Amino acid sequence: MKSAEIREAFLKFFQSKGHTAVPSSSLVPHDDPTLLFTNAGMNQFKDCFLGLEQRGYTRATSSQKCVRAGGKHNDLENVGYTARHHTFFEMLGNFSFGDYFKQDAIHYAWEFLTGVAKLPKEKLWITVYATDDEAYDIWHQQIGVPAERIIRIGDNKGAPYASDNFWAMGDTGPCGPCTEIFYDHGEHIWGGPPGSPEEDGDRYIEIWNVVFMQFNRTADGQLHPLPAPSVDTGMGLERIAAVLQGVHANYEIDLFQNLLKASAEAIGCENSDAPSLKVVADHIRSCSFLVADGVIPSNEGRGYVLRRIIRRACRHGHKLGAEGSFFYRIVAALAQEMGDAYPQLREQQAHIEKVLKQEEEQFAKTLDQGMKILEQDLANLQGSVIPGSVAFKLYDTFGFPLDLTADIARERQLTIDEAGFEQEMEAQRDRARAASHFGMDYNSLIKVDRATEFTGYETAEGSARVVGLYRDGQPVETLQEGEQGVVLLDSTPFYAESGGQVGDSGQLLATGLRFDVQDTTKAGEAHLHQGVLAEGTLSKGQQLTARVNNSVRTRTRANHSATHLLHAALRQVLGTGVQQKGSLVDSERLRFDFSHGEAVSPVQLQEITRLVNEQIRANAAVTTELLDLETARARGAMALFGEKYADEVRVLSMGTQQDQQPFSIELCGGLHVNRTGDIALFHITSESGIASGVRRIEGVTGEAALNYLLGREQQLLQAASQLKVKPEQLLERLENNQERTRQLEKEIQQLKKKLASGTGTDLTAQTEQVGDIKVLASLIDGADVKTLRDLMDQLKQKLAPAAVVLAAVEGDKVSLIAGISGEAKDRLHAGKLVNHVALQIGGKGGGRPDMAQAGGTDAAALPAALASVKAWVAEQLGQA
Repeated sequence: MKSAEIREAFLKFFQSKGHTAVPSSSLVPHDDPTLLFTNAGMNQFKDCFLGLEQRGYTRATSSQKCVRAGGKHNDLENVGYTARHHTFFEMLGNFSFGDYFKQDAIHYAWEFLTGVAKLPKEKLWITVYATDDEAYDIWHQQIGVPAERIIRIGDNKGAPYASDNFWAMGDTGPCGPCTEIFYDHGEHIWGGPPGSPEEDGDRYIEIWNVVFMQFNRTADGQLHPLPAPSVDTGMGLERIAAVLQGVHANYEIDLFQNLLKASAEAIGCENSDAPSLKVVADHIRSCSFLVADGVIPSNEGRGYVLRRIIRRACRHGHKLGAEGSFFYRIVAALAQEMGDAYPQLREQQAHIEKVLKQEEEQFAKTLDQGMKILEQDLANLQGSVIPGSVAFKLYDTFGFPLDLTADIARERQLTIDEAGFEQEMEAQRDRARAASHFGMDYNSLIKVDRATEFTGYETAEGSARVVGLYRDGQPVETLQEGEQGVVLLDSTPFYAESGGQVGDSGQLLATGLRFDVQDTTKAGEAHLHQGVLAEGTLSKGQQLTARVNNSVRTRTRANHSATHLLHAALRQVLGTGVQQKGSLVDSERLRFDFSHGEAVSPVQLQEITRLVNEQIRANAAVTTELLDLETARARGAMALFGEKYADEVRVLSMGTQQDQQPFSIELCGGLHVNRTGDIALFHITSESGIASGVRRIEGVTGEAALNYLLGREQQLLQAASQLKVKPEQLLERLENNQERTRQLEKEIQQLKKKLASGTGTDLTAQTEQVGDIKVLASLIDGADVKTLRDLMDQLKQKLAPAAVVLAAVEGDKVSLIAGISGEAKDRLHAGKLVNHVALQIGGKGGGRPDMAQAGGTDAAALPAALASVKAWVAEQLGQA
């Protein structure tokens, strides 16, 4: 059976057993902070197991795309060197949410493997968790598997419930004992059954894992019974395909054979069993699917893992002799191989190719140089350990991820001083922190062990007591008039800079006292009011009124709320692959950085602007709720700005869609408008790229947006006035003018060509003879470089054998062109001739033996330089 046929047979079998076929979820886990990537079929059903989500079915089956290249489940380093490790794989699964349990799950597994797949029963071995007598009895008494082929596996990984037969999605979440089915490839292959000293061999291969979801493990390690025992089955498609296709390694199945062939063709090498070729064939799957699901290469998080995989593939292709970009060329073969099951590969093929090619080209610029440096360091290496400083230099200067250097080291039986590498990394972080300190950085100096009560969600003014004063970073009892300092209050309406929103400004007031707050920041849970005492004396324990500059705050709130609407609109127009990468919100503008592989088109920007203003006009209420983090994520709330959130979080919802769901729902502790209409107006002022795969949009709201548009309108009116047309006719006039300009430029070129033709005829009379060679050196008034070339072509043909130098002057710039024609090419070199002239006018040049160009800056020296051409030719011919 082909891989695609196995996938289809599995899904149909479980559909016949009352299971609903559910499409694969994204490789980027939605609303699950515990996972880097989707690494198992059950990820999308996590809340179903926990009892937090009710779906329209209690039985499900799927073929889930998975990536294991980071976090707890990381197979990256083994890929290419073993028979079965991959960064990307498909997990065939069947699931029960409080419906059937151990008995039915085991019977279904046995029926599919021995009935549908027709595997010999005597080839199948079973493992169960050591204390799971129920599963053991089902296998032995009901299925009839002999006791000698059923193995109990206990806690063999050094901790309670840390076992090959106790499965968990991550450090927390649904988990439970499992039973695994192994296939015996035969005694001709080395290895022992699971649990034996030889279990790491390749004879016995796990092909099926039934997890009995019974518990939810919390962060304290405790196991809490789930509302209803459930079933999670996983079977790797690649592994079962190898068994059913009669091959030993996953790379020998039909799917990989086609990818290996395409990889070899793209690289330009033989299709062989080389580990490097397997790496490339494996990595094209994970990289393509990750890009299709919205991940873009970057230096952090998921983007960094993707970058590591791409660069590892490029390095292995380079090792096989690849020249230039090759990796992106394999995407077409992958789309053909897996596009039926995963249509997004075909739909996004061009986008995937573009992203991979850009990353290849970027890495290629540093790979060769980095490899040369590494080779030099290895040549001088004493011992078998690469110093951490060397690995860090490759990382910091040439973009080599640590695991790429480790990959190279392993091939040469070397190791890396990872502790030394981390020490260098920490030193770099310290330097970065030190470099970022400027002005009066109170945060780095003031340590406060108390929290400030924040009242700013409800009010912009309130009574407060001074509980701390600081001057030059040191605690003081009083501040005097004119002194800069920091004031710590027991409660405050002042918002402290956080989540991209700037801190509030305003005043602290009492009779005969005014402290101007210029900025508000945080030190732990304390709000630090930074500013200058404009009037009076301020003392600890003093009672005062804290008053925020409400007009500034109002504009800031509008910009912040508009940023949320912008984020939602971006995801609608550009796709859910958009991820927030940074933000700045103040009273003047908003700035939003996000992941996206290409410039946002004018049409897309227009649609984004329309969507945001549509929500503003709807004037929907902006609502906030305090929820526990898990509930908030279950509702679909996105975490903005990369903040760390407490157990209880603030969930902000704004805007509506046709289905009455919020247009935007995010976790955010910032300040916002009461209704979307309070934003008044939104307009995008710029869109640009700030890093590979990261774009930036800047915008304005309210009165600032109106003023911006009025200014643009004034510019439009002025432009129309100068061109003497109505504003609505301006575009047509500009197009007509551009076309007229193109026509005039064409006419000028034609006239110059005619001039060159006529000048060429006149110039023939100026030639001089040196032996049998005609020599001409002349200044052509009003000519450009193209005219010089056209004229040179005519003269070379007309005067052959000849040596010709032509010059043109424009301002301080001199252009030169030299040509040698006919039999003169055997004795003279145009590059040397033009350089002889150029050196005399403050320039230099060179080129082919028959044609060469140069430039210079000393126009006054040009007549003498041209006059020297005849003597130079005579010298070269030996007639001087």
